[in-house]
Amino acid sequence: MPSSNPVIAINQRGAARLKSGHLWVYRSDLASANAPAGSLVEVRDPRGKPLGSALYSSSSQIAIRLVSNEVLSDATWARLLSDRIAAAVRFRQANARNTDSYRVIFSEADLLPGLIVDRYNDVLSLQILTQAFDREPLREIVVSSLAEHFPDASLIERVDPHIRELEELPPRESQMLRVGNSAPSSEAERNRVPRSSPAVGLGRDILDHSKTVFTLNGVHFHFDALGGQKTGAFLDQRENYAAAARYAHGDALDCFTYQGGFALHLARVCDHVAAVDSSRPALEVAEQNEQLNRQHHRSGDVDWTEANAFDILKDYSTAGRQYDTIVLDPPAFAKSKRALPTALRGYKELNLRALKMLRPGGILVTCSCSFHVSEPEFLEMLSSAATDAERRVRVLEKRGAAIDHPALLNMPESAYLKCIICQIES
Repeated sequence: MPSSNPVIAINQRGAARLKSGHLWVYRSDLASANAPAGSLVEVRDPRGKPLGSALYSSSSQIAIRLVSNEVLSDATWARLLSDRIAAAVRFRQANARNTDSYRVIFSEADLLPGLIVDRYNDVLSLQILTQAFDREPLREIVVSSLAEHFPDASLIERVDPHIRELEELPPRESQMLRVGNSAPSSEAERNRVPRSSPAVGLGRDILDHSKTVFTLNGVHFHFDALGGQKTGAFLDQRENYAAAARYAHGDALDCFTYQGGFALHLARVCDHVAAVDSSRPALEVAEQNEQLNRQHHRSGDVDWTEANAFDILKDYSTAGRQYDTIVLDPPAFAKSKRALPTALRGYKELNLRALKMLRPGGILVTCSCSFHVSEPEFLEMLSSAATDAERRVRVLEKRGAAIDHPALLNMPESAYLKCIICQIES
């Protein structure tokens, strides 16, 4: 049955993309676009055949994000939104076991394109990436649904000003949307990092509800949702942190450590860990995380070094330093297809130096979060680096993101994270 929503026609290329199972249509594939920003629209192919309902952005190059192969009314979409949030929560609660922190909603992978929700113990972090979810009707459904499923959790909206600028949304500050009811229930939670400069207009009690201590694989991390820094550990690497610790040994080097995600896991099993990052504020939090974990577990020493990872690998390699374990977890090098050749050269330089610095039997954990770099391309780069380093390398595991970050089979953008664990044979 036709809806009363605006109709957007797309060309054959866009129609083929949707029919293949992808959820995006780019602006260049629109045949017509006369709809309010962020509205629910009916999508039709060049022959006028309905292809489903989508969320429309008037500014993004991703103009259409499909939410259903059926034509929906606004009321039906509102009910479907609530149902999908509930389904996402059930999936994580059933599968993200033995942790108090995980991604609750993963945008397209949960058929909720433009919506990200992360749980850090008793704090939920909400990110809105599109015009549609910034509109009050959808915002209200999201906030009320999360309150229903996590009644004791505080809810904070973390704002990326660059995203809002791209979506042509009015400026908005990160803010507390809901104060949770939970009280600190453990020593770890009571030992929260004090804020040195509370946000203007927020009382101390509100700020306290924006901070928590969360746990991944038995390792504790501070989180301040209204602070300037991101989380101290990346939830998508949760299972890779544990996998790395299963193989790591001896002297370890963790490059791009940020706030110590890999380093603190390695410290449980390694004699010594050298952790490198170019951000002094990140390393300060990493040191606080280390002290937090010393209250609960014995672990090896970690030396935190502020430096450019490329430079320090070059210096260490020239000096002849050797390690038993090296982790490379850089930020995304390829943020567009045009950047792919440069990104692959950067990855190769890092991996080549790391391979030369590993002792026989050593472990390399190398990662890429650039979705423009496919797994075959990443492995080809690694193979080339091994050849140039004259090292024989055995691949132990090829891994992706944790289970709370599922990927859509026909949407490669959702399978962005690669984590390869290797052993140096000679």
